[in-house]
Amino acid sequence: MELRHLEHFIAVAEELSFTRAARRLHVVQSGVSAAIRSLERELGCALFERTSQQVRLTGAGAALLPEARATLNAAQAAQDAVRAAQDSLRGTVNVGAMASVEVVDLPALLGQLHARHPAIDVRLRLATAGSAGLAQALLSGDLDVAFLSLPERKPAGIDARELATVPLVPVVSAAHPLAQRGKVALADLAGEPFVDFPPGYGNREVVDRVFAVAGVVRRVALEVPDIDMGAALVRHGLGIAFLPAFAVARTPGLHVLDVLDTTLRWSMHLGTSSTRRPSSALRALLDLVDLHVIAL
Repeated sequence: MELRHLEHFIAVAEELSFTRAARRLHVVQSGVSAAIRSLERELGCALFERTSQQVRLTGAGAALLPEARATLNAAQAAQDAVRAAQDSLRGTVNVGAMASVEVVDLPALLGQLHARHPAIDVRLRLATAGSAGLAQALLSGDLDVAFLSLPERKPAGIDARELATVPLVPVVSAAHPLAQRGKVALADLAGEPFVDFPPGYGNREVVDRVFAVAGVVRRVALEVPDIDMGAALVRHGLGIAFLPAFAVARTPGLHVLDVLDTTLRWSMHLGTSSTRRPSSALRALLDLVDLHVIAL
């Protein structure tokens, strides 16, 4: 059984398309098909159900998938051990992060990693579906590490270490009528339009949860995946938002509301897979993270 055949199998299993798998592997589609046929002959069973419209794993294919991943990870670990003994770390680290969260100075972190280990390639993916999307990519193996916000009950299969916790504070524009009031209740905010992140982002989940527990319905009028854009929209009177305190401090024209009996906190985590052994390249990055956590 060749490692190359297993690599082709994993690509088809994850893409559920021979065409997309070939594109991902940078090979011709006939080469992918030949590798899968060879693997099926060797194992004596079909690994995929193929029709003109779709490709699906058979039961045997589903059973093989985690073992194939483990085998490739073990082969990578063997290569890493040899390279580490030669003091020349190589490999690729797939990193996921959110675009506007300033918990880690990511450029400085990746720059230091490159300075120490120039043969390590970094592939950076900025979230398009929030922390939920990053967590799913970790579980599927598309990412090796992610900087993300996780719910109180962390998904099975992910190891997470808290890097920072920041308060989320309710803000309005300085000209908003609520800015002239003293304490307000969550119910007083029910009729107001809100500016918030889209569903799937950790801070959105924190705010949604507190309103749900209080039995208060709110209307999210504007969804933006960027903290500074959200602060600017509030500043110009387009809604209320719960923003990290660090964003409020750097944005003029905002007023922090004093909401009764409501304290929201938003935690950011360093996430890795709990089922895959980290490569030497990933460990080299993880060793540097704490040096670049920003005090918020």
